[in-house]
Amino acid sequence: QVQLVESGGGSVQAGGSLRLSCAAFGYTASINYMGMGWFRQAPGKEREGVAAIYIGGSSEFYANSVKGRFTIVQDNAKNTVYLQMNSLKPEDTAMYYCAAGAYGLWVKSPLRGDVYNYWGQGTQVTVSS
Repeated sequence: QVQLVESGGGSVQAGGSLRLSCAAFGYTASINYMGMGWFRQAPGKEREGVAAIYIGGSSEFYANSVKGRFTIVQDNAKNTVYLQMNSLKPEDTAMYYCAAGAYGLWVKSPLRGDVYNYWGQGTQVTVSS
């Protein structure tokens, strides 16, 4: 199986930046063969797909709410996916989760959570006014 380890969450003021990391471990955990995604969920709200990537940037997708502010980057040498978050807003406050899935399902709808097989534990992002 695949284990995903997330880091980089924290507190920041509106307009600031954070960089989240997701490292993959396991016998089959080579992210160059998998679709990777970032999701978030705030209290009382449904889970939202934020960004997704495949094969080191050959395909990228973003939610409209973060387009132009967030960037997803894949480093195959480190088996790690990053989410660079700029111009953060208070409404970006949420628990952020990393996910991994096979391309055959991922390509159909990369911002839907049910196409992913593995999930990280989550890292909290808090943006203050």
